[in-house]
Amino acid sequence: MECAFGGFSEEQFQKACDELQQFGRVGNDWELLMEHEGFKIYRRLDEQTGLYAYKVFGILDDCPPAVLADIYMDLDYRKQWDQYVKELYENEYNGETVVYWQVKYPFPMSNRDYIYIRQRRDLDMDGQKIHVVLAQSTSVPQIPERSGVVRVNQYKQSLVIKSDGKKGSKVFMYYFDNPGGQIPSWLINWVAKNGVPNFLKDMAKACQKYRKKT
Repeated sequence: MECAFGGFSEEQFQKACDELQQFGRVGNDWELLMEHEGFKIYRRLDEQTGLYAYKVFGILDDCPPAVLADIYMDLDYRKQWDQYVKELYENEYNGETVVYWQVKYPFPMSNRDYIYIRQRRDLDMDGQKIHVVLAQSTSVPQIPERSGVVRVNQYKQSLVIKSDGKKGSKVFMYYFDNPGGQIPSWLINWVAKNGVPNFLKDMAKACQKYRKKT
């Protein structure tokens, strides 16, 4: 699932955009896992890994789309509000901007780190602005694996945001993550199920503080 240098295609951005436009209408191979505080979470089993990919649809009140997209891209700010960040920065390698992200895991599990590319596009569809951010793991020889930290090689995420017609944002997120190591698949799936909506709620709180800061 590693992404080659060169970024994402127009088709990938369009596909993510279509997901938000359909808002909750998913194929038969996706099952509704839960509804929680205005969010609907769907999942689909990846038979090769025994893990699930997730689609999340929801509305974040009083959180303007442009601000939400800005804080998602602001890595320095994320270090302030995301308690699981151990290390996070971006650098340029071979003309491509790459993100390094190390995530804290509870003892006795090892921390995980990610090398991924991400791109943001602000699209205009039928007169409405839609913010799309795509991210996917990649491989950079200049960032070797660290002792005691497990490198995650399968990571993919899409975030699509538009106005809910009021003061908030309509949000779609796709997420797949294979943290590797000796963690049971049931535990990974449990964490992902709870972690994705919690992440969005934390981001909404960060949105309020970000607006005050700016």
